[in-house]
Parts: sequence; C-alpha cells; structure tokens
Amino acid sequence: FFLYVQVSLTLDISANLETLFTWNTKQVFVFLAAEYETPKNALNQISLWDSIIPSKEQAKLRIDTTNKYRFIDQGSNLRGKDFNLTLHWHVMPKTGKMLADKLVLSGFRLPEAYR
Repeated sequence: FFLYVQVSLTLDISANLETLFTWNTKQVFVFLAAEYETPKNALNQISLWDSIIPSKEQAKLRIDTTNKYRFIDQGSNLRGKDFNLTLHWHVMPKTGKMLADKLVLSGFRLPEAYR
C-alpha cells in the first residue's frame, strides 16, 4: 500500500530574461522548482514547469498555467510544509561554458489538510 500527496498549483509567471542573451547565447533553459526540506533530505526539489527560450525576442515570459509536472511526495511530507519557488535558468552558449543562476521566492506554505 503506497500513500502520497499531490499538489496542484496555478502559476502566474512573469520574467524578463532578455539580459541573458548575448552574441554567444544559443538558448536559455528555464524551470520553476518547488524546494523544501524533510527530516530525510536537506533539499527536495520538484520541477513544476520548464521551457526553452530560443531567442532574446521570446525572453519576456508571461505565463498563466497549472504546474506542468506533478508536485508529489511519498507519504504526507507536504502537509503544512513551508516551501520556496525557485526560478532556475541555464544559459547555453554557442561556444564555451554553460552558466546557471536562480531566483528564490520564499514564504509559501501548503495546507495541513486537503479535500
């Protein structure tokens, strides 16, 4: 018998990533992750949404959606859990080293009980 909790979120994502594009940028991979701690793991990271941005002209994001990937945890670790939403981006160059960075949005909490 396997128990798990699954969370569905409505996401309203706005970001201007134009400054990540230079003459050497091939594309930018961006993803939104829910990140939280449990007694077993210092960092649990669940990808909720992702996209590949192929050009500077498409780098102004304005997305209203539900999570693309399931926000799920084995057991009941998500009930009442504090979590961060972290926007990660990886700049993939035409030549040279790939660069990565992130923006952490904290202060989210899941309810103690679900329907």
